[in-house]
Amino acid sequence: MMLMRTDPFREFDRLAQQVFGPGTSTSAMPMDAYRAGDDFIVHFDIPGIDPESIELDVERNVLNVRAERRSPAPEDADVVVSERPTGHFSRQLFLGETLDTERIDATYDAGVLTLRIPVAEAAKPRRIQIAGGDRKQITG
Repeated sequence: MMLMRTDPFREFDRLAQQVFGPGTSTSAMPMDAYRAGDDFIVHFDIPGIDPESIELDVERNVLNVRAERRSPAPEDADVVVSERPTGHFSRQLFLGETLDTERIDATYDAGVLTLRIPVAEAAKPRRIQIAGGDRKQITG
C-alpha cells in the first residue's frame, strides 16, 4: 500500500474548524494522491502561501507538511470581509513501506505543492527468470 487511507488528525482538524472558526486553528490541506509509473504523486492545494513558509519532514514513514498564510491586511486596517483562511495549515500522511522517502522531490507552483515520491526499488515488480534444469534420462 502506498498511502495509509486513515488520517486520525483529519477529524480533529474539522472539529477545530467548527469550534474555533477558520484560521484560528490548524487547517487541513485538500490533496490528491496517485501512482504514475514508478512515482507516487501528491498535490496539496495551498494557494497564497510563501514557499519559504512551507516545511516538509519525514520521520518513520510519516510525512508532515506545514505552511502559514498571513493576512495581507495591515494590523490597523478596518477589515470589511475576511473569507480567505489564514493561519497555520498542516497535513500528516502515513506513507507505506514501499515508498523511497529518502528521495522525495517537492515543487510549488500556482498555489499547488507537488511531492513526487519514488517507489522503492525493492517494491517494484520484477520478472523472475526460470532457469532450465538438466534432464536426466532414466533408463531401465
